[in-house]
Amino acid sequence: MMNKQVLINKPSKAFRMASVAMLVAGVAAFLIGLANATMQLNEKGYYLAVLLFGLFSFVSLQKTIRDKMEGHTISKPYFMMCWAAAGSAIALLTVGLVNAELLLSEKGFYAMAFLLSGFAAITVQKNVRDVMALGDDEVSAENDLDVQ
Repeated sequence: MMNKQVLINKPSKAFRMASVAMLVAGVAAFLIGLANATMQLNEKGYYLAVLLFGLFSFVSLQKTIRDKMEGHTISKPYFMMCWAAAGSAIALLTVGLVNAELLLSEKGFYAMAFLLSGFAAITVQKNVRDVMALGDDEVSAENDLDVQ
């Protein structure tokens, strides 16, 4: 297999911080929504499990795609499982929300918080990987506060 040379640009501090902030905002919004919901505890557990499963599957899929892009050997069954898990997380949330006795605005809220969290988790993982690939994984808090 030919090694592909991949150009990696270091993500800016502002982008890394914004990505983490969006991950925190999405997860916090979802969890605050669950805490304030009038649904039964088993329903809340279902949505929490779907959120955690989704976040893990999205990050795993992004890592697998990145590994494959960088020329690492990825087994086809694992690659397909990552896609299936990500699709399943979205399907589980969709089925749960379609059948939930919630207002349409509440359903939209959970869907958007889930999507924001998922996209942010992928972005944070990509940023971490880019910084590590460049050998600059020891970014100090002092440097993060510098304004350029």
